[in-house]
Amino acid sequence: MQLGYFNMPLHPPGSDLAQTLADDLAQLVELDRLGYVEAWIGEHFTSEWENIPAPDLLIAQALGVTERIKLGTGVTNIPNHNPFTLAHRIAQLDQMSRGRLLWGIGSGGFIGDFRVAGIDPAAGEHREMTRKAVDLILDLWKEPGPGLYEHPRWRFNVPAPDDEIGLRVHVRPYQLPHPPIAMAGISVKSDTLEFAGERGYIPMSINFAPTRVLATHWESVAAGAAKAGRTADRADWRIARDIFVADTTKEARKQAMDGVLARDFDRYFRKLIPKGRGMGILKQDPDMPDADVTSEYMMDNVWVVGSREEVAEKLAKLNDDVGGFGVLLAMGHEWEPRGPWTESMGMLIEDVVPKVSHA
Repeated sequence: MQLGYFNMPLHPPGSDLAQTLADDLAQLVELDRLGYVEAWIGEHFTSEWENIPAPDLLIAQALGVTERIKLGTGVTNIPNHNPFTLAHRIAQLDQMSRGRLLWGIGSGGFIGDFRVAGIDPAAGEHREMTRKAVDLILDLWKEPGPGLYEHPRWRFNVPAPDDEIGLRVHVRPYQLPHPPIAMAGISVKSDTLEFAGERGYIPMSINFAPTRVLATHWESVAAGAAKAGRTADRADWRIARDIFVADTTKEARKQAMDGVLARDFDRYFRKLIPKGRGMGILKQDPDMPDADVTSEYMMDNVWVVGSREEVAEKLAKLNDDVGGFGVLLAMGHEWEPRGPWTESMGMLIEDVVPKVSHA
């Protein structure tokens, strides 16, 4: 089991944007020092809580102050972008990273961002356009034929090459044919993850999903891979979790309930999720009332909170329950003071994950 990080990010409305960006960057620097293999940064345009609209810019900044950690968009919400310009931005960023870029893609999930793009998620248009846009971007990274490229959501021309003046669509990624592509799934029997399996993309499962849902995620990945005549590799599967480790379980639970884990769940997610997919995605028992899905329930059933020994046991059980996975993504939160977070992330990589991997 390898260890990575997923930063949505999570900052309360009214936060100082410049300061939160600096804090998120400082976390990436610390994770690189500790030896985390990768970190993903989210993208939203209209969420005050998830307040980074351009993760590629933060990644570009982080590349200059980190050494080994791979950095990914988590995810680029394709419906909010023009494929032509996006192809160039991602390719340039991959060149700047010299191979440290991971490209997470998705069709979006935040209601405000859908409204910006004029999309009704109930109609499913965002999924269709995402797949077409990604295919177009992959074509632009090869040898795109000149001409008009048109879709109800975009329109652009690829000019005919002119070798005399060096005119052509020429920007390619550093990693050929493209940087590793990832897709995140949320719902039961996620069609997004089935598509990821079909394409051979990295599958990622969101932090909310209980093991009941996670089991269906891998079924989707495997089914998609089988369609394409390949066998999915569980080592590619990323599972995200809210995690906090302390010297004692009592202290860890206190930090979780008095700190940002409960704050972010109670003040943000319990209000956001019912407006979208509904609280069912959080339930280990589908029949439990919505009112019972509290921060205490999450801590006992989904989050991974406790002492080094207890967290190791919970991660080993998670691994067994889902049949195995490759990379654990610890979720990002803001921590003030930062000391408890730094200690928790250090214990996780130095003490906990080695025990789980050895077992």
